[in-house]
Amino acid sequence: MNTHILNAPGDLFLGSDAATALAQGARRFSSAAKAVRFAMEHAAPVSLRGAMLRIDGQTLGPDQIRSLHEQMETIGQARRTHQ
Repeated sequence: MNTHILNAPGDLFLGSDAATALAQGARRFSSAAKAVRFAMEHAAPVSLRGAMLRIDGQTLGPDQIRSLHEQMETIGQARRTHQ
């Protein structure tokens, strides 16, 4: 896992699609890890459809956010959200 990515600040966009997520604006997190946990553990599932996470100039989509969360689950840094 790229821990330097998880430690960097991140901007999380949530919405039912990418256009809605951008229109609603970003929610800023002090670390991408916190943004990933919020997206997967607290946000409405419909909000993940258009989710984007911007970290250090790169943008991750919903599948990449889910993948990061799964990796974080593996090392005990996130709650399990699926069986």
